[in-house]
Amino acid sequence: MDDYRAIADELAAEIAVGQLRPGDRLLPLRRYARRRGIASSTAARVYRELTRRGLTVGEVGRGTFVRTSAPAAEPALAEPGEARIDLELNFPVLPGQPDRLAASLQPLLRADALGPALRPVGAAGTAGARHAAAAHLARADWAPDPRQLLFAGNGRQALAAAIATLVPAGERLGVESLTYPVVKGIAARLGVTLVPLAMDAHGLVPEAIEDAPPLRAVYLQPALHNPLGLTMPGTRRERLAEILCRHDLFAIEDAIYGFLRNDLCPLAALAPERTVVIDSLSKRLAPGLTLGFLMPPGGRTADFAAALRSGAWTATGFALDAATRWMADGTAAAIEDDKRRDAAARQRLAAERLAPHPLQADPHAYHLWWQLPDPWRADTFVAAAARRGIAVTPSGAFAVGRGHTPNAVRLALASPPLETLAEALGVLAELAWGTPEDAGAE
Repeated sequence: MDDYRAIADELAAEIAVGQLRPGDRLLPLRRYARRRGIASSTAARVYRELTRRGLTVGEVGRGTFVRTSAPAAEPALAEPGEARIDLELNFPVLPGQPDRLAASLQPLLRADALGPALRPVGAAGTAGARHAAAAHLARADWAPDPRQLLFAGNGRQALAAAIATLVPAGERLGVESLTYPVVKGIAARLGVTLVPLAMDAHGLVPEAIEDAPPLRAVYLQPALHNPLGLTMPGTRRERLAEILCRHDLFAIEDAIYGFLRNDLCPLAALAPERTVVIDSLSKRLAPGLTLGFLMPPGGRTADFAAALRSGAWTATGFALDAATRWMADGTAAAIEDDKRRDAAARQRLAAERLAPHPLQADPHAYHLWWQLPDPWRADTFVAAAARRGIAVTPSGAFAVGRGHTPNAVRLALASPPLETLAEALGVLAELAWGTPEDAGAE
């Protein structure tokens, strides 16, 4: 049998010298196997190897294409980009917000109040912080137990601590087939294997957990899923809770965007002994003023606190005191109310500017999912948008593994001013009506 890596080397060389150009579609697998005189399984390994090397990208129902640009060296969505208009990352900071936060913070800047804030704090913070956070994070008929609340420096650190506690190195974590990209980086650094779980129009398919290889935990986003914008209906949550309990399996529930739908109970309300809730102030307030929250099930608080300490992921005293003031005096709640209205307005603007292109989004979300029209592919559309000074995120950034991905992009709506957002959406709509050749993306 031919060594699939040697065959992949030959195709890689053709790409390097320009014989296969960016945007070119490779032959369908079976056709390539016949032309090369190899088994279809070998041809599949060749194509997977090219994708693993970052030379090609696969798209569901369309085939495998030579990349139009090199893949990023770091995980997508890790840092702010340099684009003129950023629709890649969500940084919702509203006009006037700094003034409101500063006014609430003034008492903390007195020397007598600042002294205690300069001391180190443990993962459990202070009793005042736990009660303020428990009241603030409550939604619908659910509220966390302040005795169990833990604090991290940010939501990513809380997530890392949750994975480190529940999934030993070498074990498996189930995730939605399209998921928050940072999870992939955390899992890689902890030696955890990610198992993609099937999704449908209502989110994670609960039965996919039963069909997967043995898992130690499941990470998911039931409300305002990133990137798909889906919100899991109540009946689906109930079915998921039942499966978690029956299989003695823990869920890590990412509630970062949940504040935009504070009318919905989290999964933790249905399976409190099987669910770890992760939240933060990064979207609620601002990424530069964040604090992470970790709400473990009863009886497991010490385990998660140990993970926070060992990873150096605990919050600082000043951040904890500042956040406690903002939550206790109503400043944080008022800003979140404004952001709920702002997110809804941006969704309406997107629907208007991108019409009649079909979009997928919760009307309360700060992002949307756009299945691109033919003949566009995700990577060529991202390249064309970048040439117009707009950063968007291709579906591949969210895919678990390097297999075929939907022909779609995610648009983050929160960061630009409304006027700038309207301009950018108009440009993207114009691009979508044209072709890659018109935009110089091929």
